[in-house]
Amino acid sequence: MPRERILVVDDEPDILSILVYQLSREGYSVSTAVTGRSAIQTAHEEVPDLVVLDLMLPELDGYDVLSRLRDHEKTRDIPVILLTARSTEDERLRGFEKGADDYVTKPFSPREIVARVKALLKRTQALPVAASSTIRHGNIGLDRDAHRLFVDGEEVELTRIEYRLLAAFLERSGRVQSRRQLLQAAWDTNAQIETRTVDMHVARLRAKLGDSGRMIETVRGVGYRLRAPSDN
Repeated sequence: MPRERILVVDDEPDILSILVYQLSREGYSVSTAVTGRSAIQTAHEEVPDLVVLDLMLPELDGYDVLSRLRDHEKTRDIPVILLTARSTEDERLRGFEKGADDYVTKPFSPREIVARVKALLKRTQALPVAASSTIRHGNIGLDRDAHRLFVDGEEVELTRIEYRLLAAFLERSGRVQSRRQLLQAAWDTNAQIETRTVDMHVARLRAKLGDSGRMIETVRGVGYRLRAPSDN
């Protein structure tokens, strides 16, 4: 039975062949692209379930590819894992701002890539577990059936990971959550994803929530807590 389709985009033949081999071994159907333009064309012609995307590409770089995927109706919700030799915080934040779901620095373990692919696909296909469709917290309203966020009645766009984080905060309001707990909630994996990645996503989520972002409180040395609206 065919499994999920993964699009791997990288212009380095060795990396491309390793990833194709590892993902194919796991039963995934793998397609490839070696330039930014061909990546977009391939994704539009046969929409993949997930994209592994290198940042340093000919014609269009990975950031441009990611932006165009997010701007197109057919591909805007596809999970994307970025690959890059750049490891600075600014580079990671830029990737998350563009809508990346995960970020892996070269050199990497192919087994780690497979673990992250599995985790993201599992999260993408997971169904909401709570009975109520909408969670309200002060001026925040999260519609879980439609995966839509409203702040002061205005819709705010979230990435998939930001949505998962906010849902975890809302469902466990008032409880301190460690970075590892949030990592499990948002990525649904025990792979060695850096807990710093959680901090970056929380920072982006706070910014999108505006003044309401202050309700997400940093608990020094532990993690985060969503305070009651009256505590602000």
